Order: sequence, then C-alpha cells, then structure tokens
Amino acid sequence: MAKQEKKVPFDPKVFLATVHGGRSISKYRKDQTVFSQGKPADAVFYIQKGKVKITVVSDQGKEAVVAVLGPDEFCGEGCLTGQPLRLATAAAMTECEIMRLEKAAMVRVLHEEPAFSEMFVSHLLARTIRVEADLVDQLFNSSEKRLARALLLLANFGKEGRPEPIIAKVSQETLAEMIGTTRSRVSFFMNKFRKLGLIAYNGHIEIHSSLLNVVLHEEPHINS
Repeated sequence: MAKQEKKVPFDPKVFLATVHGGRSISKYRKDQTVFSQGKPADAVFYIQKGKVKITVVSDQGKEAVVAVLGPDEFCGEGCLTGQPLRLATAAAMTECEIMRLEKAAMVRVLHEEPAFSEMFVSHLLARTIRVEADLVDQLFNSSEKRLARALLLLANFGKEGRPEPIIAKVSQETLAEMIGTTRSRVSFFMNKFRKLGLIAYNGHIEIHSSLLNVVLHEEPHINS
C-alpha cells in the first residue's frame, strides 16, 4: 500500500499571509480610505499592520466613529450577510498594511477550514462584546470616563500582549466623534488628565496605566 502523505495542518496566519486566489495585500497611507459608505460590499478586509477607524455619516452630515480596529482584526464582514452596500467607511488612522479577501474566497475558506472559521468567529464575538460595552459606556458613563476608556482602548490596554503606552497622534475631533461629545469637552478633559499625570504629550499621546483609575474607580477628584 502506498504511504499516505500527512496533511499539513491549516494555519490561519499562514493563509492570511499568502497572496493568491482572491486575496491581495495593499499598503495605505494615513487618512486613506479602505472602503466607503454606500459603495458595493464585495470583500472582507484583514488588518495586518496599523489602525483603522470605522465611521458612519448620517443623512444630516454628522459623522460618528463607531470603531477603531488594529492588527489581526477584520472589517467589512457585513458583505457575508448579504449586505449589498457598505453601511460605514473605513479609513487608515496610521500607515497600514491590509489584506483584501474577495467575498467568494472568504466564504470558501470559512466552509473548508475549521481553524480559520474558529479564528473568524472569535473575532466576531470579540466585536459583539466590544459593541455592547460601547453601548453601556454611551448610556451610563460620563463623557470624561468615556474619553478615558477610548484612550485606553487606543493604547490596547486590556488586550492580549503588551499594552502600547504611546499612541499615534489622534485629533481631538476624532476623539470627540468616538465618544459623542464636543471637541472643547475633549480638550478640557485631556488637559485635566495631563495635569493629574494620567497622560503626557510629546508629539504623541502617552497613556499611563494610572488612567485606568478613571474607568475602574472613578476617583472623586476626576469626576465631572
């Protein structure tokens, strides 16, 4: 009998690093659009490097930042549910390297490779939990506490791996859009956090772990 060849285990990371068959990798400069609200939804995107913000613009022209995503996260997955047009816009916040997976290729690998399906489902569950936390944050927390949480999330506090104490320069307008308040309020709280030693400015924003106190303990001297 011929000796059967041992099948090499499927590695999602290797798959996502390979460019062929419905996959392509592109580099994006800061502020470059990855996909636009209202355009055809025909692919899923996997972020390999950098940060991407997801925004929605209302009929009245008001823009809101609904998510900030980083390495090893997906965006644009709404196309898999039959969504014909994009409901949001994705734009690079920093220089990014992003893989575009055609819808057909994405569907095929989800059906054929359990390891990839498990990875993708884990991503969806993490996003669902994040959306629920964002809703609770918006409904019940002060704008000061929402800002502190947004800064910590941007610095990857609470995620696997080492937190990034320094984040790329993010405009106060973007922070205001993320937490649903005005730029002047963001400016007021950022100055307050700096005076308390919770953050520092040096061309970038440096986040100190003590900022967690705003979210976890709501110390009296920083309540609004």
